[in-house]
Amino acid sequence: MAFYFVQFLTGLASAASLFLVASGLSIIFGVTRIVNFAHGAFYMLGAYVAFTLTERFSGAIGFWGGIVAAALIVALVGVLVEMVLLRRIYHAPELFQLLATFGLTLMVEDLVVLIWGPSDLLGRRAPGFKGAVDFFGQNIPSYDLFLIALGPLVLGLLWLLFQRTRWGVLVRAATQDRDMVAALGVNQKWLFTSVFAVGVFLAAFGGALQIPRDAVHHAMDLRIIVDVFVVVVIGGLGSIIGAFVAAVLVSELNAFGILIFPKISIILVFLVMAAVLIVRPWGLFGKQEAPARRTPGLTVNPWRPLTSNERLAAIVALALAAALPLIGGNYALTVGSEIAIFVIFAASLHFLMSVGGLASFGHAAYFGLGAYGVAFLAKLAGLPMILSLLLGPLLGLVGAAVFGFFAVQLSGVYFAMLTLAFAQIVWSIAFQWVAVTGGDNGILGVWPESWAASPAHFYWLSIAVAALAVALLRIMVFSPFGFALRATRDSPLRGEAIGIDGKRVQWTAFVIAGTVAGVAGALFAYLKGSVFPDSLGISLSVDALVMVLLGGVETVSGAIVGAIVYKALSIWLVSQTDLSKLVLGGIIVLIVVAFPKGIVGMLETIRHRRPPTSPKSALLASGIETAE
Repeated sequence: MAFYFVQFLTGLASAASLFLVASGLSIIFGVTRIVNFAHGAFYMLGAYVAFTLTERFSGAIGFWGGIVAAALIVALVGVLVEMVLLRRIYHAPELFQLLATFGLTLMVEDLVVLIWGPSDLLGRRAPGFKGAVDFFGQNIPSYDLFLIALGPLVLGLLWLLFQRTRWGVLVRAATQDRDMVAALGVNQKWLFTSVFAVGVFLAAFGGALQIPRDAVHHAMDLRIIVDVFVVVVIGGLGSIIGAFVAAVLVSELNAFGILIFPKISIILVFLVMAAVLIVRPWGLFGKQEAPARRTPGLTVNPWRPLTSNERLAAIVALALAAALPLIGGNYALTVGSEIAIFVIFAASLHFLMSVGGLASFGHAAYFGLGAYGVAFLAKLAGLPMILSLLLGPLLGLVGAAVFGFFAVQLSGVYFAMLTLAFAQIVWSIAFQWVAVTGGDNGILGVWPESWAASPAHFYWLSIAVAALAVALLRIMVFSPFGFALRATRDSPLRGEAIGIDGKRVQWTAFVIAGTVAGVAGALFAYLKGSVFPDSLGISLSVDALVMVLLGGVETVSGAIVGAIVYKALSIWLVSQTDLSKLVLGGIIVLIVVAFPKGIVGMLETIRHRRPPTSPKSALLASGIETAE
């Protein structure tokens, strides 16, 4: 009993730090609607800056002063980021803000390695809290008791700030309906800046407080951000009390899950998150929101099929790509195969986002399921490659059918977060079900057969499947099903009035997108010769989002260009510099700020702004609607 009590206290100590970070994200997310993937980066920066300051200044004043000073310094950095970057894109679709903060995260990951080095850093023990307290024969660090007391104290201070100050009233009002707050004459720019500063301060403070407990390293941001999103979703957007309760719930599940349910310990928090989203989408303590802004895909001009000249140009581009084995070596062909596979993956997500208006944060689940499906059939059942490629993606189809049934009942950010929860559940199963999936050791030896074993043959197979997948998705865009899907996206009520079953149509689109992603995963398994849980991870889902947004979410074929540019650039940068994430992140941020419509969207805007060269062409141009 004493052991379980100490385990409970350890969970409470972890909850305090998690609450600090989650409360900051909840405030930012609730007011600005920014899906701030850089929040984990600010948490990591707080830890690194606190390490430097506490090592430089001695004594209790130096340590505790360094903790607070680190949080203030990082908060100032957050203010600069908000003023220089985020203010420029507040009126862009929400997912472009996600793209910008993801680029910022990449930059910070390389910057901390450049400044502090790649090695883990061990911080000082907290002055006055170096010992342990005996609880019925079990020792618990006194610093953990300090954190347990700190959590409710910070909660009380934040409650007073939001309930007893005019600024707090404005923040709570903006959380419910920020457009109404703007209509009342409140300066939204400075309100958003102040909210972002407070949120970043809390994240950095939470990171700084971790240096006596954990080593400081450059992967801290990704380790914390998923748990933080879980806490925010369970607690409710903008609810500080909800963040506190959810932080305790998640931390205790993590503390006791490994003891009571060791084989599914990682899955528990995501099961709870999925259950909350299905039953009460706005969280345990959140409130149902006013209608959100239009999602990506709703502001596009009417699309049209490709003209004869555009089809000819696409065929020529495909023929030139197919000629790569004539001039490229094995490395170039392997890279080309990977790019073709990710074109399929990005196109599947783009179909769901652009045509269906459904932004998935967990699309890698179906990519990974397709990869594992092939691995199971090839290694365990011994089926030939052709049959494995045909049947393996069906695992992605099954996953998309099951998860999509629940996901399409929601919309907006709640839909996105439920897809993330489902993806993390699948990842957790793959990671912990070692007897079947091999866990983090993966499944090895998934090699292509002799007819596709050479780099040239596999490359031709990859681009052929990619061309077929893109063509089929494009045909569906302009089919009756595609029109019904777009009608549901643009006006669900009007679609229902004319007899369209919107949920069924969206579920079908979800299944189609998941199946195509499974095809990409199946090819990827043969390309790499192995399958690991990383194929299901959140980082791969974010990569897919980046590809779609870089190409242009409001275009028909932007994902193709986005996938080619992103994968080619990331692979090339890794071979050219040790700071590839810094450069790639900077390029992503630049594109978001300078070309918010994406690469294809920018090119189309330029093309349609050019004056016609003759009266005849002017007449033709006036009747042409935007295609890309």
